[in-house]
Parts: sequence; structure tokens; C-alpha cells
Amino acid sequence: MVAALYRRYRPETFAELIGQSQVTDPLRTALRTDRVNHAYLFSGPRGCGKTTSARILARCLNCAEGPTDTPCGKCDSCVELSRDGGGSLDVVEIDAASHNGVDDARDLRERAVYAPARDRYKIFILDEAHMVTPQGFNALLKIVEEPPEHVKFIFATTEPEKVIGTIRSRTHHYPFRLVPPAQMLDYIQEVCASEKVEVEPGVLPLVVRAGGGSVRDTLSLLDQLISGSESNSVDVVSVRYERAVALLGYTHGALLDEVVDAMGARDAGAVFGAIDRVIQTGQDPRRFVEDLLERLRDLIVVAATSGNAGSVLRGIPQDQLDHMTQQSAAFGTAELSRTADVVNAALTEMTGATSPRLHLELMAARILVPASDDSERGALARVERLERRIGVEGVATATAVAHAAPVGQAVPAKTTAAPLTAVIPIATAIPAETPIPATTSATALPAAETAVPSPAQSAPAGDATALADAPATAAGPVAERALPVGPVTLQQVKDSWPEILDVVKDARLNAWMVAVTAQPLELREGKTLVLSFPSQKDVDGLRQAATPGQGVGDVLKKAFVQVLGFEPALMARVDAAPAAPADEPPADQHPVGEAPPTERDSEGWAVTAIPNSEPVVTARAVRSPPRAPSAQPVTAQGGEKARYGESVVRELLNASFIEEQEVAPRVVPVPKDD
Repeated sequence: MVAALYRRYRPETFAELIGQSQVTDPLRTALRTDRVNHAYLFSGPRGCGKTTSARILARCLNCAEGPTDTPCGKCDSCVELSRDGGGSLDVVEIDAASHNGVDDARDLRERAVYAPARDRYKIFILDEAHMVTPQGFNALLKIVEEPPEHVKFIFATTEPEKVIGTIRSRTHHYPFRLVPPAQMLDYIQEVCASEKVEVEPGVLPLVVRAGGGSVRDTLSLLDQLISGSESNSVDVVSVRYERAVALLGYTHGALLDEVVDAMGARDAGAVFGAIDRVIQTGQDPRRFVEDLLERLRDLIVVAATSGNAGSVLRGIPQDQLDHMTQQSAAFGTAELSRTADVVNAALTEMTGATSPRLHLELMAARILVPASDDSERGALARVERLERRIGVEGVATATAVAHAAPVGQAVPAKTTAAPLTAVIPIATAIPAETPIPATTSATALPAAETAVPSPAQSAPAGDATALADAPATAAGPVAERALPVGPVTLQQVKDSWPEILDVVKDARLNAWMVAVTAQPLELREGKTLVLSFPSQKDVDGLRQAATPGQGVGDVLKKAFVQVLGFEPALMARVDAAPAAPADEPPADQHPVGEAPPTERDSEGWAVTAIPNSEPVVTARAVRSPPRAPSAQPVTAQGGEKARYGESVVRELLNASFIEEQEVAPRVVPVPKDD
């Protein structure tokens, strides 16, 4: 009869203990410097080396050459406490789960009084110490607090919080941890080599994953696989991948590859067919989802490491890594991340579900139809799919609008479907029979800026079907902003100025109240931006001292970086409004036959007085905070006064910013001069 692997490979020195350097290093230092405490508390998950470390510490203390951090292995104490030894009379191991009462504590206290029979110390190891009752701990309290010179206590437990505080405060607490997968994989490879066992690729990573970081559990699973495997022609045990998958309950790698390839190719029939095989073969649907999520995690690592995934995904053959690289490219980074999120959410929903197959099929449907996800994550996945269809390299970092924009032109993050040119209706409309003079066209607005092409216009010809996955929104971004190509120009700064102000407003309202009064005036050498302010008070607000990174200038620079991708140096100056020309004729004396003059009221509205007709108001985009509308009348021909703009201003200034509009104002008839 052969002993179990975890017994045959139990460490005998601290140097052989793996993955617990946070415990072994301080203990070895204390042994070398002879600063050993009278009581220790070892805590941690099961199978990570707590009881083994207690035995090693006992060997180090009672070694004939000790106390030492490296037992000799030859003296009677070391031989008796080795993995093949029968135990020492002076080292007492007590199972606290069955000796947890007051009577057991009294018996231990009486035994501790006697001196050791042969060795240097009498050592008591209490395994599963959290099972001791509070009364039992209280009975041990005095002996643990002030033990005789020859007595040492070592408590081992998986739940240190259940050990009463008066005991914990009298011990040195060393927390053990689960062994990392990389160290565990190297360790069991050495064990397999020592046992002369051949293992097919992919088996040991499954064993490490099933062991969960516990050395004892991992060795037990490996021992089970070895004992259930047959020997080959040269009497060497060979552990096959199919048997390991069936025994450990994991999903076969070929089935995972089939499902992932079908999802990447959007083959719904293959995906649902694989799900049906999972159910028909009796596999646990939750286990299948866990394995699928693990595979998606590997694909994300492969996509992020750019060919260096072998340093992270240890134990995976190179040919499988190459295949996983192709799978990650078929998905794309944004869609791969969204798929992993959907699978993770399905795994959470399947906890306690009465119909796991239904949840599994709904998960597949959400993955195959990104349009069902109306969040930014789903929009990025749809845009990335469009880019792959039209042959665009890279990830989804720009919208379809960005592909149609000229090179060097910044693509704004927020676009409108069409420029706002609608005429706002006024309560008093112009009568239909009233003729509109030809001079009215002189006051018309300039041509509206060219609208940004829609995704349907920017897509290549013949790819109309690809636009079905695009979000059906009239405005707004569907992906990240594409930064301008080449050096930023002053025109780009002016075009992006409203968006920059929006970013400043979202970041800090006080900074926006200062920046909204400014206008880009000059860009010197592509680095220094000159801003024009209407008053010295606004300039002082820009330069006002604040916490580093929180000033108005700092917030404005961050907005430039976010919108245009560069951080300019800022200069501010005060520019007063230009005075009206001295030789401009008054409105009531303007020569007949010439274009009438244009006046501006205190609110910045351009007004043209037309003789014997209705005035037309042209609203130019006023980039300033909303203010109360002016009620100042405008003098028309004949000296009569008309309040032309009060209701119009009240309607237009409801918004924070007013786009370019042409307005038909309220009309007050003006009589002709005799």
C-alpha cells in the first residue's frame, strides 16, 4: 500500500515549504537569533502548511544542534518528527475538535508542569484551535500567559477570529496564504518528474485550478489522476487530458474552442448546438459558464499582452496560444470585454436558478445580438463590428463620422443631425398679402455650416447593411473621440470652442463662468493661445490663484487635452467692443436705394430698419450666459419707436447657448411721412 502524495512530499524544513515566505523568513530569523516566543498562532486556509510548519518549528527547537533554522535530520528528535517518524514524546499534538472542553484544558495544564523527557522543550500543538470552547480557552489562559521555561504552545486554525482575544494577544500570529498558481504549477511538475509520470498538455493547469491554491488538495487530485491512469509500454504512467477533464468536471477545451469560434463568427446555430450538447451530456451548466468566462479572460489577456501571453498564462502550449490570438482578433477588444461582462452577469444570475438551460441560452442571445445592449459598451461593440466589416484597422476609437472627416479636421464629440435654422413662430405673424421688399435678403444669415455627415453617408458604398447595427440616435457620440491629425490650428480651436466650454462646465461651473466670456483670438506657434476677454475682471478670474490643478486655467487646459489632444499655454487680454463709425448716417436719414444700416441693441441683436416695412431681426450666435432681454426700443424711419425684440429674446434665451437663427419678430406698423 502506497502512502498518499501529500504525505510522501510533506516538507521537513522551512526551505522546502512553498508559497509561505511571509511566515518562514521571520521564523527562521527568530530561530537564528534565539528570540523564539513561548506561543504562536498559525492561521490560514486548509492545506497550506500550518500543521507542517508547527512540526518543523518543533524539530528546529528540539534538534540536538539547535535551536536552529535548519534541522540536522540525524538526531533522535529530528528522526521522530520527520515525515516517516512515529512522533516524539515531548511534542504533543492535540486535536482541539475533540478535546475542547474545560476538563481537557485542565489535563493539558497538568501535563505542562512536568519537564520534557529527553528534549529541550515540551511543545504542545493544538490543531483546529477554533473548536475550543470559550471556557476551555479561559482554563488555558493562565498557563499560556505565563508558561514554564520548558513549554511552548503552537495553535493552528482556519478561523483565527474564533480564538478569543485574550489568547490571541498572548501569541505571535502568522497568517498563511494560498499558494500562487505559478508556484503550484512548478511544484507539481517536479512531483510528476520525481514520480516518473507523463502528463498531457493542459492537465496540470486544470489540477492547479481545481486545487484552488491548497497544496494538500492539489496533491490529492494529482494522486487521484495518477492512480486512475494506465501505464504505457515502458511502465510509465500517462495521465490523459480527456480523463482529467471527465474526472475533474471541467468543460473540454475542444468544446470551449467551438463555442468561442462560433461566437466570434456570429454563428448562432453552432452556439446553440454546443449549448445543447452541454445539457445532453449531463454537464453542469454553471460549470460550463465558469469555464467559458475563464477562456474569455484568457482571450483578454492574449489581446492585451500582444504576443507575450505565455508569461501570464503558464502551462498553455504555444499552438493553443496562437489559436487564442486568432480568437481574440475575431472578437475585438470592445466586444470581447462586453462578452465577458455578459457571461459574468449570467453566472451570477444562475445561482440557485431552477432553469439553468434557459439562462444559458439567454446569455448566448445577448452575446450574439449587441443591439440588445443600449449602453455605451454595446455601442462600442457595434461600432467595432462595423469597422471590421469595412476593413478599418484598430479598435473602436472613433465613430463612423470620424472615417468620413477630412484629414486634419477635429471630429467633435457631439454632433447634431442638422444645423438649427428653423424659424421660430411669433404670435403676431406677417400678413400673407404684405409684400416683402427685396432688401430683406440683405439681412439674411450666411450659409449654415456644413452638417457633419451621418454614418449612413460616411459608410462605403455597398455596405448599407452594415449600418443596421449602428445606434439609431439622432445625435450624440457612439465611441471615443478621434483626435486631429497634425498640428492644431486656430480654426480648429474656434470650431471646438463650444465643446471645450461644455467640458469645462461639466468639470467645474465656476471655471466655466469665467471661460464662457472668452473668445480664441490667436494661436502663436501652435503652442500659445491668446484669449480675448471683455473686461479686466474676467482676466483676473482666469489668473486667480487656486489649489494646484483646480484653477480656471488648469481646468481649461485639461479640456483642451480632452477635446483636441494638446495642452496650450494661455494668454489673456482685454478687448473692448469697437465704437461705431463717426460718419455713419442716422437711420432716419439713410439714402434711398441703398442697403439700410444694421444696428445692435445692448443684447447683441443685429437689427435692420426697412423703410415702410417690417423689420427683420438676425440672431447671431451669442456665446454668453443668459441675461435678461433688453426692452430698449429701436428708432425706425419717421421717428416712431417699436419694441421689436422683447418676446423674441425671451424665447431664444431659454437655452444656455443660441445657435445661428433667422427670426421673424413682432411687427408694429410704422406710418409713412407726409
